[in-house]
Amino acid sequence: MAQPEQARWVAQMLAWEAAERSRRSLERRLREAHIGRFKPLADFDWAWPKSIDRGAVEELMTLDFVKDASNVVLVGPNGVGKSMCACNIGYQAVLAGHTALFTTAGQLLGELAALDSDSGLRRKLRQYAAPDVLIIDEVGYLSYSNRHADLLFELVSRRYQHKSTVVTTNRAFAEWGEVFPNAACVVSLIDRLMHRAEVVRIDGESYRAKEAQEREAQRLAARSAKAGTVRSRKAGR
Repeated sequence: MAQPEQARWVAQMLAWEAAERSRRSLERRLREAHIGRFKPLADFDWAWPKSIDRGAVEELMTLDFVKDASNVVLVGPNGVGKSMCACNIGYQAVLAGHTALFTTAGQLLGELAALDSDSGLRRKLRQYAAPDVLIIDEVGYLSYSNRHADLLFELVSRRYQHKSTVVTTNRAFAEWGEVFPNAACVVSLIDRLMHRAEVVRIDGESYRAKEAQEREAQRLAARSAKAGTVRSRKAGR
């Protein structure tokens, strides 16, 4: 084999191996992120919410907040797109080469609280503290004990100014005392989350309820059209 041709072949093999390693790394990080299925931001109906700062959401997709280890808090009622935005952020982070992890507050706190050994708890806290972007979904949908509050405070403190945490919540911070009743650390927890945080508030009716109503209307229209076709065929006999 001529020397130039051999050099080209070696370069192609090296490029292929690099591309294959990159592909496997991306697949692994996506798998470990546990983001699951979600609506792409490109398909989001920006006209549906009564209030949303589209520019702020799109800026979050640039991941500048990750460089600064800042946090993101998405606040709004059920079904307005908070989780969808959070999943898109996590997905973009993985595509950009970062590590990410998606979990619900219930799953996170339940798992941590169930550990009965100090070594197991420390290991699990290190696991949750490790990702570049940690997404904690649905804070405020359930009430938690003081132990749960302490565990969340410990995790947020470990990540504070080192890694970015994305939180979705249906409660204003002034109401977090109802989410963690009598927990002494709530003020400090909020203080660490809010310091250098990007807060995006979304207001409006549930988009899921809207889609359910549209599907039901389509089903009714389809049944009506089918019934009209059957009547027409019977009348033509």
